[in-house]
Amino acid sequence: MYSPMKTFAELGFPGRLIAVEGLDGSGKSTQIYLLKRWLELQGLKVFFSEWNSSTLVKNATSKGKKRELLSPTTFSLIHATDFADRYERQLVPFLRAGYIVLCDRYIFTAFARDTVRGCPPEWVRGIYSFAALPDLVFFFKTPLEISLQRILDGRPKLKFFEAGMDLHLSTDIYESFRIFQGRILEQYLAMSREFNFMVMDANQRAEIQQVLVRKLVKENIDLAGFKRQGPLPLPPAVRKAKKVEPPELVAEEEA
Repeated sequence: MYSPMKTFAELGFPGRLIAVEGLDGSGKSTQIYLLKRWLELQGLKVFFSEWNSSTLVKNATSKGKKRELLSPTTFSLIHATDFADRYERQLVPFLRAGYIVLCDRYIFTAFARDTVRGCPPEWVRGIYSFAALPDLVFFFKTPLEISLQRILDGRPKLKFFEAGMDLHLSTDIYESFRIFQGRILEQYLAMSREFNFMVMDANQRAEIQQVLVRKLVKENIDLAGFKRQGPLPLPPAVRKAKKVEPPELVAEEEA
């Protein structure tokens, strides 16, 4: 049986890692962007990272998706490689330097998606066993129909892999999305108890959610210990973070 690893705080890291999880279209990207901006305005040391963003493998992943060549196992291994690269080159160094690291998706995304795609759960968790657990995880829970509508409000159609079309669940892409994302939701709900997710009602207005997110962050992390000492420049990855216009919700896609 898989045994969860310790959090970064329990391992003695001076930094803290906060992760957000949720279905595509849950609005989690909006929330972590708003949190990032708020922490920066407090003069805190902040670093941002998102799923499937490693320059080492991103191009290969994009090509594989476009040609629809990725098997579930290949999909899993590519994303694990991406995560491992960012973990060693970005997350751990910034946590050692005493930053608050914000992650738009963490290992739980792989636990949910890869399992639903048919990979053995223990195998999936095993390939991420090197990673410490976040110090705080927010899960933004939203009904499938709302997630679907938010995605379609942002772009004209669903994408092949986010709808689970590679699994041949249905010939109708919208029905395939509902089945695939519904199974992912079941995985998330099971993990929410196992890993003590802070479950957020993603149906509420973005402003209301953000107030609660900030409150929970302040209650669980001593923010005073992360003040920048002087006008230090922000890390490059923070400067390049995608701009989101609050209070509208981001139409998220499977990364």
